[in-house]
Amino acid sequence: MSESATTPTPRSAWYRKLYVWVLVGIVAGAAVGAAWPKTGAGLQPLGTVFVSAISMVVTPIIFVTIVGGIAGVADLRKVGRIGIKALVYFEGMTTVALLLGLVAIDVFHPGSGIHADASSLKLTGTAADYAATGQAQGFWSILTEVVPSSAVNAFSSGNDLQVVFFSILFGVAIKLVGEPAAGIAAGVEKLGKVMFAVLRIVMYAAPVGAFGAMAFTVGKYGVHTLTSLGSLIGLTYATSAVFVLFGLGAVCALFRLNILLLLRYIKDELLIVLGTSSSETVLPQLMRKIEKAGVPEDVVGLTVPTGYSFNLDGTCIYLTLAALFIAQATGTHLSLAGQLGILAIMLLMSKGAAGVTGSGFIVLAATLASTGSIPVAGIMLIFGIDRFMSTCRALTNACGNAVGSFVVAAWEGVLDRDTMHRTLSPGTAAPEPVADPALEPV
Repeated sequence: MSESATTPTPRSAWYRKLYVWVLVGIVAGAAVGAAWPKTGAGLQPLGTVFVSAISMVVTPIIFVTIVGGIAGVADLRKVGRIGIKALVYFEGMTTVALLLGLVAIDVFHPGSGIHADASSLKLTGTAADYAATGQAQGFWSILTEVVPSSAVNAFSSGNDLQVVFFSILFGVAIKLVGEPAAGIAAGVEKLGKVMFAVLRIVMYAAPVGAFGAMAFTVGKYGVHTLTSLGSLIGLTYATSAVFVLFGLGAVCALFRLNILLLLRYIKDELLIVLGTSSSETVLPQLMRKIEKAGVPEDVVGLTVPTGYSFNLDGTCIYLTLAALFIAQATGTHLSLAGQLGILAIMLLMSKGAAGVTGSGFIVLAATLASTGSIPVAGIMLIFGIDRFMSTCRALTNACGNAVGSFVVAAWEGVLDRDTMHRTLSPGTAAPEPVADPALEPV
């Protein structure tokens, strides 16, 4: 028997794993920011450029994935069925997230001991800009913003929701045209391979991007910021952890999925989100990994990009906690009916919020402006810690969208469970998906 037949193929060395280098970048960035705050704050461009590079390929990948998925479906009714099930799931889980946040804030009352004078709070700097943007939004924003003024503008502005809308129309049109459009469908598929190759190149910079973003966060805001409003930060992370492990875990168990194995599978992506505070930075590779774990392309193409606008579980938890924290801190009394009314507003306002830093703060300002009872200037109370909280909501959003694709696929009966078990379960003979060359630096 030959030596190759008896000697097992070694796994990739640990130092070639993407998550190892991202983790190194995060730790090194935090150390630099803590030891040399000015230097750390000056490293912001490293994180910003990496996020911009990812954003550069996000919208094209959304387009090719959705169009390719729809074009490959034999029956358009299946597309509609998947879409409806996805929206039902999204609405259900975001409602659970909002209610969980409401329960947590009412039980622990982290803002009750602050006693801030609402009349003395003034909006300044970036917070004032966020507030102005939020106050300009209204109930109809989700409807008026979903349709782009032009297809080119949807891509150039990086509006994921508009790209999803146009991509669905384009994919359906290809199916309706039929054979004459077959060449276009094939071209879109080839373009997708090229865009994922571009993504592979960009991902080499992930550790550097995480290093720069973390150094900026710690250097700019300082470790002391974590302690000044630590009760709210701790409650946000704890509530989000409960939602992921028990909320999403219960849904996974209902469809015979394992939340812990799934989280282990996407650990690379979660570490990138941790370093960059943006769930959008992992959207393309998250879609590819979910496909490799047995979820069909058409399901992934519809659920993940749409989920980034409609299934923002972490943002919903943050909105509830932050809004009612401000109410408690400013002495604004809200009855249970008033709190539920705010939740209803948030359920609408949270839709369309991108998973990037700052968007949650804008939606919070829009929500407070819509209520008319909680002072919008109260956002100044939490502006200093928003960066740390944005990391938490981005992590939760990424987890929720990954679970959503598996749940919708299982609900539709198209989840390849054999592939899923081989991919997610430890100790199998199949190679680890995290060793995919498109996701690993040399």
